[in-house]
Amino acid sequence: MKSDIEIAQEAELYPVTEVAKILDMTVDDLELYGKYKAKISNEYLKKIENQENGKLILVTAINPTPAGEGKTTTSVGLGQALGKLGKKAVIALREPSLGPCFGIKGGAAGGGMAQVVPMEDLNLHFTGDFHAITSANNLCAALLDNHIQQGNELGIDTRQIVWKRCLDMNDRSLRNVVVGLGSKMDGFVREDHFVITVASEIMAVLCLAEDMEDLKKRLDRMVVAYNYDGEPVTAGQIHATGAMAALLKDAIKPNLIQTLEHTPAIVHGGPFANIAHGCNSVRATKAALKMADYVVTEAGFGADLGAEKFFDIKCRQAGITPDAVVLVATIRALKYNGGVAKSELNTENLDALGKGIVNLEKHIENLHKYGVPVVVTLNAFVTDSQDEIAFVKKFCEGRNCDFALSQVWEKGGQGGIELANAVLNTLETKESHFAPIYDDELPIIEKIKCVAKEIYGAADVVFASAAMKQIEKLEHLGFGSLPVCMAKNQYSLSDDPTLLGRPEGFTMNIREVYVSAGAGFVVVLTGAIMTMPGLPKNPAAYNIDVTDNGVITGLF
Repeated sequence: MKSDIEIAQEAELYPVTEVAKILDMTVDDLELYGKYKAKISNEYLKKIENQENGKLILVTAINPTPAGEGKTTTSVGLGQALGKLGKKAVIALREPSLGPCFGIKGGAAGGGMAQVVPMEDLNLHFTGDFHAITSANNLCAALLDNHIQQGNELGIDTRQIVWKRCLDMNDRSLRNVVVGLGSKMDGFVREDHFVITVASEIMAVLCLAEDMEDLKKRLDRMVVAYNYDGEPVTAGQIHATGAMAALLKDAIKPNLIQTLEHTPAIVHGGPFANIAHGCNSVRATKAALKMADYVVTEAGFGADLGAEKFFDIKCRQAGITPDAVVLVATIRALKYNGGVAKSELNTENLDALGKGIVNLEKHIENLHKYGVPVVVTLNAFVTDSQDEIAFVKKFCEGRNCDFALSQVWEKGGQGGIELANAVLNTLETKESHFAPIYDDELPIIEKIKCVAKEIYGAADVVFASAAMKQIEKLEHLGFGSLPVCMAKNQYSLSDDPTLLGRPEGFTMNIREVYVSAGAGFVVVLTGAIMTMPGLPKNPAAYNIDVTDNGVITGLF
């Protein structure tokens, strides 16, 4: 069996200029990054602003398990299948982070016969967007420390610096560091911290900004520290905005590439859903809606994280409305949720399937709370039995969901025809009555409780005393009307990754709350979630190499 990278490297790619023609674009609408990648120009984005929107289809999933779900693979395959049915479709995805590529999770290009390509470029440096975000983040940090070194005119309390440096790599040793060691000229000695680039507020800002003007406004109001009076100090006050925007001038433009079947794919931005808001950029999604009749996008991890933030943060801020949701599951993952060991997942087990399907049930219920029609798809494995598939199909149809089997990993677009037809049927027969799960006017505590109880299923929410003080301060400073961005482990509906299925009666623990004023949300840290991941015992980096003629190997 060929690996994903072997399939991708053997594929015949169209020049990106030919892919653009599918969307009625010309070479003048692109800024080329070689033969197969391009940025979409600001001029083109301005030109299509008044065109009618296509239909927006969100792909999400049950909670991830070691058995695999295939959300990105399904997104790509669905886009390819819509193309095979003669529909003008485009896929809007996030960019991968280098951290997981060299760690444990892998990339974000899909898999098998449903991939976006060139996958090596996408999973590694791509068009440099993440490098630009990293540089802008760390420029802000440098300017902040320099302001303190040069006299601290703003009276910044060095015990209340909240801006962290970042790196697009898993590196646990940088979570907590001390900077400024050495002589007096080497800076003020203080504790500092690193987050992974996808958790940087600048990543969120870039992904939520409408244009350069909006980007600069958001950068300007980012809170970097507090002064001795407890008042916020912003990036604008330390004169960081213009220089950061200059570093981001190309990164804000969406990227155009293709799938293995030449379906256009707009890939832009990449916040993680477990520690950030988990969606590709507003610019990419809005552009895709103007360029095609059907837009397939995805949000990170399970629906409790990515879909919730897509609805409550991205749709709220961008003013966009989803028309349907595809919820991805696998028989294997449902049996894993039912208590079956990973080594036994290939054996038919209807009892375990019945126990584990409660995880799927909770996600269906959650999505219906937003008023959006749901299509459930099973990402097929050869080990799935017909009785198991029939069980899930009956279960979903009994909960007002269309159902389809997806075989896109094996067959590409052809394997997604059943899913594409189910999605089209849903779009034609069911209306979306989308609304966020909570109102802007609710206090921060009530918003947190709403997500924890309504989406996660918590019985109670407990706030650490420090978190309560932070919430009180944020509301006093005028941030109380912002939506909440919950940082939670992805493996469970709860804040305990070991609680699989549909945990009930649990308590959600809130340990820290802070504002991302530029992004426009309040970040809520639950449980033991980390914003700088570490590498596993045997990281994927061990298997990656490059041949003498420049061919990358071992990348999935």
